[in-house]
Amino acid sequence: MTAPAAMAPLTSAELKTGQSHDHPFISRTFLAPRCSCRTLDTYWARRSVLRHLQAVLPRFSGTLLDIGCGQMPYRPVVLAAPSQVNRYIGLDFDGATLLSADQRPLYRNVPDLTWDGQQIPLPENSVDCAMATEVLEHCADPENVLREIRRVMKPGGVFFFTVPFLWPLHDLPHDEYRYTPFALRRHLQNAGLVDISLTPTGGWNASLAQMIGLWARRRPMARIYRPIVCAFALPLIRILTTFDALPSLGEGTPMITGLAGTATKPSALPSRSG
Repeated sequence: MTAPAAMAPLTSAELKTGQSHDHPFISRTFLAPRCSCRTLDTYWARRSVLRHLQAVLPRFSGTLLDIGCGQMPYRPVVLAAPSQVNRYIGLDFDGATLLSADQRPLYRNVPDLTWDGQQIPLPENSVDCAMATEVLEHCADPENVLREIRRVMKPGGVFFFTVPFLWPLHDLPHDEYRYTPFALRRHLQNAGLVDISLTPTGGWNASLAQMIGLWARRRPMARIYRPIVCAFALPLIRILTTFDALPSLGEGTPMITGLAGTATKPSALPSRSG
């Protein structure tokens, strides 16, 4: 989706007060996802991330680190009740070095911190909680990134994350993985995180709806046909997503759109015997 040329960048006042949801692009795409002909490809993914984030808000407090924050769309969400976060830190790459010229108008925010994708420029035990939405699939060495998240979080800190499973190649060439729940759990455990909880973001119906939406919006086709295709796809996608059921991750052959989950940093280091 291309931003309108007249769209104003977020102001420093908006960022300080957490009012970035007033920005039209963010409001439409991330914080008020609606199923329409223009959003058939992104609707379920955006809705799922927001819904799972809202569910974990009561566990957030103090200083939150948003890894891969991008346009910081969820800043106003994590700064509002029932979250108890009082300081938000957005961490990302220097967007000007990674994005093409036509992408830059969508990413006008400057993150609070920039990093090299390897080491988070914060001291140990410096944040109370952390989040990474649709980020870990871009990490060439996910366990190193997870160890860094564990390092900067205080003992007992909660880490919230989402990853896609059914999604096209994107942000090329920085698209590395599609995680099964079993692989993702292993990476989290190897990084020293505990109390791991993983939930699918959608089941068979949502998976079919997402594929239809992606096909309708992104498959190469003559421009004249796309509105017609989307108009026919819209009611089917609405029905499929309305009647979706989340599958069990340990039984049968489930289909999932992605994963959401939480993990925590141990409250204390395990004691060494001998």
